[in-house]
Amino acid sequence: RIFLHHSSVPYSSGPAASPGAAVTEEEVRQAQAAWTNAITSITRAYLGKQDYVAAATKAAGELYGYGHSDVLFKPTKASAVQFRPKAADAMSYFVGHAAVKDGYAEDAGFAINGGKGWSDVVFSNHQIELTGKVAVAMGNYYFTSAADGSVTKVEYTFGYKRNDDGKVRIFLHHSSVPYSSGSTASPDAVVSEDEFRQEYAASPDAVLTTEEIRQVQAAWASAIMSISKIYLDGGDYVAAAAEAAGELYGYGHSNVLFKPTKANEAQFRPTADDAMSYFVGHEAVEGGYTEDAGFAINGGKGWSKVDFENHQIERAGKASIAMGNYYF
Repeated sequence: RIFLHHSSVPYSSGPAASPGAAVTEEEVRQAQAAWTNAITSITRAYLGKQDYVAAATKAAGELYGYGHSDVLFKPTKASAVQFRPKAADAMSYFVGHAAVKDGYAEDAGFAINGGKGWSDVVFSNHQIELTGKVAVAMGNYYFTSAADGSVTKVEYTFGYKRNDDGKVRIFLHHSSVPYSSGSTASPDAVVSEDEFRQEYAASPDAVLTTEEIRQVQAAWASAIMSISKIYLDGGDYVAAAAEAAGELYGYGHSNVLFKPTKANEAQFRPTADDAMSYFVGHEAVEGGYTEDAGFAINGGKGWSKVDFENHQIERAGKASIAMGNYYF
């Protein structure tokens, strides 16, 4: 008797929409399905001794915005070369350094799982935010090893943009392994600081500028250091954090897609209360999450300095995205 029956219409992106058309949720889900299909197809080509590099090249051209827009890509397993702004950089990551010219030695070929392959990829969206010609999706995806059936959970943020040819492609891709309390990292870097003073609000329809992004980053850094100082001085750091969160985050004004560094059990923080628990610690707020030690106060030790180092800032009308490192 039948124990498995899977039917579906073959994926098709359909006719390209007008370059000015808004990106829809359905298009985001179609792009995710196409990405999944690409990963498993590249694996099949590799395991079947076919030209998997050509398959990956075709998929990258269809799915990513290289050649159409800037692409902000921070792969899961990229450390020595964290960011991949060019198509050649991405290809090295997906098919492995040995399969392309001038590949990066750290790249074992994510699309082929370092030689073991993937049999399935499942997207689980926490939230999809639509903002005109740009959409952002945040969540987890689950990769099933073709070798042993084991499943790997990875966190993602994808950004999708409608290009001039009307097609929706990825312009932002950030993946990371879920936080583990055993991880440690503290590199040293110097980045210039600014003080944030927004005396006059711009028109709601005004386009965001790069300077505004840098000002907000400076304000965020200043808020973290200020909350730490108030905490160490015995002041009302919770009130300071609540004020900062109200000024810096869009809670109450828009949806907020927030995946904190050290959040594992409650990965995503869509409400202001969720964020406060993370920043000041679960004991300082009602209904806080026990995993939260208070990032803004460094679990009681405090932060003396925060520096942003932007890899790239991508402006998209009333929305902007920055990718890079920050150093605490």
